[in-house]
Amino acid sequence: MVSKEEEIAGGNAPLISLASVVSVLVALLLSGVKSWVWTITGSLSVLASMVDSLLDGAASLINMLAIRYSQKSADSEHPFGHGKAEYLAGLGQALFIAGSALFIIVQALGRFIDPQPLGATGFSIGVMVFAVFATAGLVIFQRQVVARTGSMAIKADSLHYASDLFTNLGTVLALVLAWMGWSGLDPFIAILIALVVLF
Repeated sequence: MVSKEEEIAGGNAPLISLASVVSVLVALLLSGVKSWVWTITGSLSVLASMVDSLLDGAASLINMLAIRYSQKSADSEHPFGHGKAEYLAGLGQALFIAGSALFIIVQALGRFIDPQPLGATGFSIGVMVFAVFATAGLVIFQRQVVARTGSMAIKADSLHYASDLFTNLGTVLALVLAWMGWSGLDPFIAILIALVVLF
């Protein structure tokens, strides 16, 4: 016997799997780009955004594995199939997101005590704008997949990448302000990013 969730998603399994793989690849791309920008700027906002992307990548990887597991056929131990694994993946992602937000807040508080100048902000702004567009493209794709499949795991993935849009925009704002000479606002913006992510 198959659960209602599996019946709906069954025909769309390849699309759900594709969305989960794309999420992992985009997270890896964004993590790499942000890591590069952080090393040349020293911006705490960029570090916060990079940590968020790394955790997103880990969450998306767990999501991808949970989706593959949830698509297994029913067996004697799971007569209704494995579809509930998607819901557990969503819960796991929420925990990853909360952990990244708390890490960012701790780092930002330390930067208030020991402020540091930021470098290469002009170039870094362009790279972070690329990150905004890459994230927006992923969210649009994920929402189309959710509309067609009703996948709870992809929906959870889409929600945390949508929150990434705010973190990326906040990071761009921090870099623009630093470029204008107000680098002291960097940790404050990092805390705002963390609170948006936590919310």
